[in-house]
Amino acid sequence: MNHTSNYLKSSLDLLHSYKNLGEKAMEQVSEEKLFWQYNEDSNSMATIVKHLSGNMHSRWTDFLTTDGEKPWRERDGEFENDIKNREEMMQVWEKGWKVLFDTLESLTESDFEKTVFIRNEAHTVVDAINRQLAHYASHIGQLIYLGKMLATGPWKSLSIPKGQSKTGFKKP
Repeated sequence: MNHTSNYLKSSLDLLHSYKNLGEKAMEQVSEEKLFWQYNEDSNSMATIVKHLSGNMHSRWTDFLTTDGEKPWRERDGEFENDIKNREEMMQVWEKGWKVLFDTLESLTESDFEKTVFIRNEAHTVVDAINRQLAHYASHIGQLIYLGKMLATGPWKSLSIPKGQSKTGFKKP
């Protein structure tokens, strides 16, 4: 495997891990609490999902040929807390991740020599992927933080539980 293939595999592995962590956090929260916001300037878990999905659709649709900030994107609307239930939220979640994974899995080694644009700013393919890795990681962290605060019952750790660092604990 060459560096490009290794990078792409590593990126896909991280993104699958982020998706899994987000899902495990949301699973621990009751449906009603998925829509809770601390205040009007904060986002509910459902709103974060909606924003992630909107971003994924915009960034990864026609990734190599059009600007990643699509003219049809309604970014402000992504922050409206208007998803109706867990099922709808998870459909929005899955659709965003599908666009992302379908696009990344279709990339070839020669695609990494291309320049892509996000908001009219030129990026290498690696830089564009890294930009999204960081963006998605920050929002998955928000989902986990909210999940810990809003969990129904005791929080099931998504990594090594407190006090078990030296016990040889294996990740769930």
